[in-house]
Amino acid sequence: MKFIGFLRGINVGGKHKLPMDDLKKVLSNMGYTNISTVLNSGNIIFESEEISAKTIESDITLKLKKEFHFDTPTIIIKADDIKKIYRYDPFSKVKIDKNIRLYITFLKSVLKSKISIPWISEDNSFRIIKIEDKMVLSVLDLNIAGTIDAMKNLEKLTGKNVTTRNWNTVEKIVKKLDEKKR
Repeated sequence: MKFIGFLRGINVGGKHKLPMDDLKKVLSNMGYTNISTVLNSGNIIFESEEISAKTIESDITLKLKKEFHFDTPTIIIKADDIKKIYRYDPFSKVKIDKNIRLYITFLKSVLKSKISIPWISEDNSFRIIKIEDKMVLSVLDLNIAGTIDAMKNLEKLTGKNVTTRNWNTVEKIVKKLDEKKR
C-alpha cells in the first residue's frame, strides 16, 4: 500500500536538520520501498506491506527519534486519501490572488471537537472551509492580516499534534504519485 508521510518541524529555521537522503535511507532500512521525497520539508512517499497508518506513524516516529536524537512528529496518510481530496478540488471556489494562502493541515486522528464550517476567525482573515477525515482545509487572506497567526488559531481548534502544508506542496505530491504510476 502507498502512503504519504508528513514530518513536523524539520529543516525549518535551521532547526532539526534532517537531510532527505538520510530520511530515505532510514525508511529503506525499516523495510519501506519505493521511497521518494517532495521538497526538503519532510514529505515522503513510500510503500509498505503494513496497512495500518497508526502503526507506521508510531514506528517511524520512534525510529527517527533514535536515529536523529530529536522528536519528529510524523503523520501518515494513505496516498489514495490525498489523491481523493486533491481531485475533489476543495479550493475551486476561492478567489486567488498573490496574498491568498491555501493550506491543508494533517491531524494524527479524526478531529473530536465540532467546528461549524465554514469557521471564520474574528478578523475574517482565516477560514476553515472543509474538514475531511484527518485533514483540515483552510484559507488565509494576507490582504486582511499581514501575519500568519492563523496557525495559532488552528492549533487552538485542533491541538498541536498536527502539521500543515501549503496546497502547492500537495499538488507536487499528487504529481509525483501520478508520475510513479507510469
